[in-house]
Amino acid sequence: MNLFIDPARRRVRLDPRDPAFFDDPYPAYAAIRAAAPAFFWEDYGFWCFAGHAEVSALLRDKRFGRQILHVMSRAELGWPEPKAHLAPFDALEQHSILEMEPPEHTRLRTLVNRAFVSRQVEKLAPRIAALANERIDAFERDGEAELLDAFATPIPVAVIADLLGVPRAMGPQLLDWSHRMVAMYQFGVTRAVEDSAADASRAFADFMRGYARARRADLKDDLISQLLVAESEEGRLSEDELVTTCVLLLNAGHEATVHAIGNAVRTILERGLDPRAIFADARATAAAVEELLRLDPPLHLFTRYALEDVEVFGVRLRRGEKIGLLLGAANRDPARFPDPDAFDPGRDPNPHATFGGGIHFCIGAPLARLEMAVALPILFARLPRLRLTARPRCRDAFHFHGLDGLRAAWS
Repeated sequence: MNLFIDPARRRVRLDPRDPAFFDDPYPAYAAIRAAAPAFFWEDYGFWCFAGHAEVSALLRDKRFGRQILHVMSRAELGWPEPKAHLAPFDALEQHSILEMEPPEHTRLRTLVNRAFVSRQVEKLAPRIAALANERIDAFERDGEAELLDAFATPIPVAVIADLLGVPRAMGPQLLDWSHRMVAMYQFGVTRAVEDSAADASRAFADFMRGYARARRADLKDDLISQLLVAESEEGRLSEDELVTTCVLLLNAGHEATVHAIGNAVRTILERGLDPRAIFADARATAAAVEELLRLDPPLHLFTRYALEDVEVFGVRLRRGEKIGLLLGAANRDPARFPDPDAFDPGRDPNPHATFGGGIHFCIGAPLARLEMAVALPILFARLPRLRLTARPRCRDAFHFHGLDGLRAAWS
């Protein structure tokens, strides 16, 4: 790994597309955090924070926000005009809850939150269990499988489609659109990636707009029906916001959970953990899920903007500057988690940063936890001789951290 750290100047050079880094970023995190927990990442061009205390505080600091154009112009920021060919992608980003600040964020999140509160999510447990068993039924006799495609991906996709009210049969198409859009968040985006993301955004938005209009006359007990009611009767939601919210939930509702499940399976198998012990009962399972989420989370970098001139943790920032919060590094900070590289489900409390914090705390956290708590014990109970047949490698997709494949056998 080509890692250069200048502790005196708090500067780091590290290519996010270095295979040695994105495959296992934790040694680099440890070295950086020990030398400069607040550092300027030269490859990205902004200040980053790797300590748990710093990340936790900045996630909740209202002097920082996910958007900046509500307080500064593009000219003031020195930004060029938006790229015309990215207009379909930018249109979705503009109305995304993830990119909003109050009061718009509060209004939209309130509308969506009712579908993701724990008591609503818990009702999905039997459906998740049925999906897990159906997936295993489909490949169990083969004796081997690529579990990312055969197990980790189809379950979250089907669950979020059901919750939202979109046909499960759309799953493969939703995955294609989502992957092409999410590619925009990786380091070193090319024009080809931009064009692909724009085409996917246009197609995804057109589908959701047409589907939502068709569903206005067919309201059911699903999230899209709730949003349609809010749009038509309460007037608290525009059609553009409805479309973007559905696209965001379908993307975010599976992308992170797919890799949380994949990363968890790899952790259990590579470390030789005993599934019967860590999933012994509901309490043990909940603790194991939290520790798996801490140890190898699917999201590693969360960015924010300084909404005013501010000094934090010895770093002076001007209004409009971007910062990066390294969630994966914060989760292995020895100052907060003794023996941070060890799997220890007995950690109590376990205040990991996997789901973020503050007003942008992941709205789907209860669902992700439930999917893992239900699906993982079923997988290991049904396939007790499960083992890896190839070393899993991570995708070239920092700051999303997930596997490129998960080959396993059990015969």
